[in-house]
Amino acid sequence: MTILVTGNAGFIGFHVAKTLLERGDSVVGFDIVNDYYDIDIKEARLEILEETARRTGSEYVFYRENLADRAAVERCFTEQRIGRVINLAAQAGVRYSIENPHAYVESNIVAFTNLLEACQHYRVEHLTYASTSSVYGANTKMPFSEHEGVDHPLQFYAATKRANELMAHSYSHLYRLPTTGLRFFTVYGPWGRPDMALFLFTKATLEGEPIQVFNHGNHTRDFTYIDDIVEGVIRTNDVPATPSPSWNSEAPDPATSNAPFRIYNIGNNDPVMLSAYIEAIEEALGKRAIKKLLPIQAGDVPYTFADSTELERAVGYKPATPVSVGVDNFVAWYRDYYQV
Repeated sequence: MTILVTGNAGFIGFHVAKTLLERGDSVVGFDIVNDYYDIDIKEARLEILEETARRTGSEYVFYRENLADRAAVERCFTEQRIGRVINLAAQAGVRYSIENPHAYVESNIVAFTNLLEACQHYRVEHLTYASTSSVYGANTKMPFSEHEGVDHPLQFYAATKRANELMAHSYSHLYRLPTTGLRFFTVYGPWGRPDMALFLFTKATLEGEPIQVFNHGNHTRDFTYIDDIVEGVIRTNDVPATPSPSWNSEAPDPATSNAPFRIYNIGNNDPVMLSAYIEAIEEALGKRAIKKLLPIQAGDVPYTFADSTELERAVGYKPATPVSVGVDNFVAWYRDYYQV
């Protein structure tokens, strides 16, 4: 099986591609390697993927291209016999979407359209793609369920990811293309993004600088460790979406369809207060953080809590990493990578 992993220089994409190579799959990577955050860490991830392919003997090809470039996408699908696709390429960042919405149109809408077209034209067996817990927006019913409507996003990033879900359904309906969307809940761990809280808090605390604690540390997040996420992504990709035999057009379920389409939450099922998350970081570092308490930011939601029972039922997904262990693993990686 040859699997295309878009965004393979990114945090989640790197881990997914590496795990696929280690189990013997042929992997095609596709990433523009932009400068939204430090390119050096992206290049280091790419070097590890090359080394992993050499070590395992698995086939690995990398396209340093823009997914929004239709010709580049066409060339990739023409040159490679791609069986399945895991789309993890996107313009990330909730707050950055308020500053630069056009970047999200290109990376999350135009690029996804190109990918959908290629998948249906080359008859890909299954498209698994990243959505986000941010689509729940103004919803306050906990835990978040895929069976509830999500039509009140609080920032443009969430709006573009919700658009991806709707676009995927249209292709599942028109072309019977199996598509599965995974709504990620605050993914963290080694090789994580430098713009995420865990990375920022660790760096600042080690350097004796204050950390910005929004909402005075009182909001919760369903922090989900990267290894659990990777297992869920790969298990999902291995089981193509199928039409739901119980779908009712008079009472439509947002998570399923009479087309081969599925939406799942993928979270830790155990929300943690931000203040407790910071305590776990302090414990791992053996050092107190200097906290600058601030009000909640525009576009942020106060709470997230994933109901992942549907994904467990479908593919056996079961997160197994508590925050204390995951944070310890990240800090150990950070100290080693930056020689702190």
